[in-house]
Amino acid sequence: VRWLSGGRAAGGWSGEGARRRINDLKPRPSGSRRRPPGAIMSNPYRQLLEPLHPNCKEKKFYNLLKMRDDRYAQLPFSIRVLLEAAIRHCDSFLVKKEDVENILNWKVTQHQNVEVPFKPARVILQDFTGVPAVVDFAAMRDAVKKLGGNPENINPICPADLVIDHSIQVDFNRWPDSLQKNQNMEFERNKERFEFLKWEVEVKIIPG
Repeated sequence: VRWLSGGRAAGGWSGEGARRRINDLKPRPSGSRRRPPGAIMSNPYRQLLEPLHPNCKEKKFYNLLKMRDDRYAQLPFSIRVLLEAAIRHCDSFLVKKEDVENILNWKVTQHQNVEVPFKPARVILQDFTGVPAVVDFAAMRDAVKKLGGNPENINPICPADLVIDHSIQVDFNRWPDSLQKNQNMEFERNKERFEFLKWEVEVKIIPG
């Protein structure tokens, strides 16, 4: 996400954040430094973790009030959501402490062209915006393959649901099984479209 004038945020993770992600997927010469696949980095804010409920210590959350930072109270609710996500995912690699500081300093950085990481827990897409996203995945997979990487590594990093919203054409009516027959015809007509949208990308397709 990038701050725009007026404090609005632009969607997407471009610039340095995207380069970190792509560079991590590129094949490296032996002996070069990179984060090992599946490695778990230490979160510098782990001291903020506490149980969600005294009787359920397995489930924890980051209590941002424990930071005792006056800047937190001055943040709008939406920016607090960004802050919590950045702290929760902070690994000093993809999400750094500087990113957290940029969000905490929102009163200043909102007027600057500053990038901050945004890693939502789940994404719901409508076909008008979801189809271009899947096309982007296809282009990124093609680019990674040309670089010698594994294109199957290009997938959403969080659960994503794509709702395909369109009307079902009525070919059968006045029969008990008309609905099922119309649905079967719909999937037959749009088979290639659905196959492309599902094309080895880990996105759940929901006909609307």
